[in-house]
Amino acid sequence: MDKPLKTPPPYPIASVDHALRAATILQMEGGATVAQLAERLGVARSTAHRVLAMLVYRDFAVQDEDRVYRAGPVLELAAHSQSLVSRLRAAALPHLHRLVDLLDETTNLIVRTGDTARFIASVECRQALRVGSREGMVFPAHRTTAGLLLLAELSDEELEEVYAPERYRDRPADRPELSGLRTELKRLRRNGFAVNRERSERGLVAVGVPVRDQDGTALAGLSVSMPSVRYDPHQLQPLVATLNATAHALERDLAAQQ
Repeated sequence: MDKPLKTPPPYPIASVDHALRAATILQMEGGATVAQLAERLGVARSTAHRVLAMLVYRDFAVQDEDRVYRAGPVLELAAHSQSLVSRLRAAALPHLHRLVDLLDETTNLIVRTGDTARFIASVECRQALRVGSREGMVFPAHRTTAGLLLLAELSDEELEEVYAPERYRDRPADRPELSGLRTELKRLRRNGFAVNRERSERGLVAVGVPVRDQDGTALAGLSVSMPSVRYDPHQLQPLVATLNATAHALERDLAAQQ
């Protein structure tokens, strides 16, 4: 069994975690106020203000005339545009909350960048034994449910470019075997959904479906994550149907924004 991809350090430093999460939010979503960052980080406004002040000092953030903080020069993000990720996240959150109410399991929205999958939104369920939020985390795309769904959108040539050997010269063990990956992606295209049984983390099962734009291009992956002890394979088809209904509702909301 593979070890978990993300294991918290034994001696976490909360202030560093807050700063890194804040920088990630600014980079992915384009901007936030002190109050918004405080709510996202789960800290007091005074704490959020101190975190942002340090990010500004180190050029990880800038503050505009409307007192909105945006990613600074270090993060190399275009300063005054609302990103696709921001719009995806804002549109998805109500649907993720409703999905949690229906399933009582943790739900996620994931996008792909190159060979990585980034969790841009995550809503935890209320059960004592649950999968925690993965928001802001980045995993190898081929080892996550949504990452595989998004890789399945690529042609063979595009897949070879993503996993070109020269990109892995310093970490050859991280490069997946492409023949097996192509076979798996072909199956995902046929099925229209993906299941991850403890592939990325021990004791975790995730099921996901794609979220598409009006042209049919997959923008993101919508997934539900649960402890493996609660996963029932006999309920897979009803679960996929529920996920697809949520994905289609999100797609309609995104189309209405165009």
